[in-house]
Amino acid sequence: MLLGIGSANAVGSGMNSAEALRAKYIELNPLLRNNQFKRPLYLNSVESSDHLKGDIYALVNYPFSTVNKALNNPDHWCEVLILHINKKYCHASTNNANSILAVSIGKKIYHPLDEAYSLEFTYKVATSTREYFNIGLNATSGPMGTSDYRIHLEAVSVPGGKTFLHLTYSYAYDYVGQIAMQAYLATAGSGKVGFTNTGDPSSGSPDYIGGVRGVVERNTMRYYLAIEAYLGALSTTPKEQLEKRLQNWFTSTEIYPQQLREIGRASYLDMKRREYQRQQKLQ
Repeated sequence: MLLGIGSANAVGSGMNSAEALRAKYIELNPLLRNNQFKRPLYLNSVESSDHLKGDIYALVNYPFSTVNKALNNPDHWCEVLILHINKKYCHASTNNANSILAVSIGKKIYHPLDEAYSLEFTYKVATSTREYFNIGLNATSGPMGTSDYRIHLEAVSVPGGKTFLHLTYSYAYDYVGQIAMQAYLATAGSGKVGFTNTGDPSSGSPDYIGGVRGVVERNTMRYYLAIEAYLGALSTTPKEQLEKRLQNWFTSTEIYPQQLREIGRASYLDMKRREYQRQQKLQ
């Protein structure tokens, strides 16, 4: 369950950001071409005394215009977020000129929404140009002593008709949050790992990071795979897109069973179909 920003900037600022992200693409190109993820992707995580952050950089085989139309839209983000195994509900609305996403998070089973925890994300576009966008979702408070939730995405066009993405997922936690996380890691989260290999590369056997960095890496990857699943379903008819997105997301998570396997395909599909139907009915 544990999971920017500002008004539109001048075009010059957007151009600088686009150039910076393209420079990052060139820097990471060797790692995008050769890694353990079986896709052009790089993941990093950072832990401090009261904050966790995961970053994913990835190359997707879609032109920027397609990615911009798909992901530079708060309504579409609800279609993305509901794919995450812990997301139970999402509704986008406008409040005092701000776009708000009401999101409910809960268990890995279908259950009533009054048993879920509600977050309110403010959706803002920091920069949007013909070749670059920068958007963010921010929630001030969360469950179990957590706060300052941020889901941030920037994207830029790159040669070959492709798009380079940078996704950041982060949140802060207080003493209550630390206790809750320790309890989780000692019980349901015991033995679960992330993606960073902390072992000796020459050993030939990876030793994946655990603890809170493992938690944030798993969730950052789940969000990224939801973005990828959403983009991958755009080529189908509107009637077929939901099923395609669900199948895409689950299939992608199964590439990393050690990190991401929680329930079987049939259970996931049944849960998400019911949650989506409930979401549509309530809206």
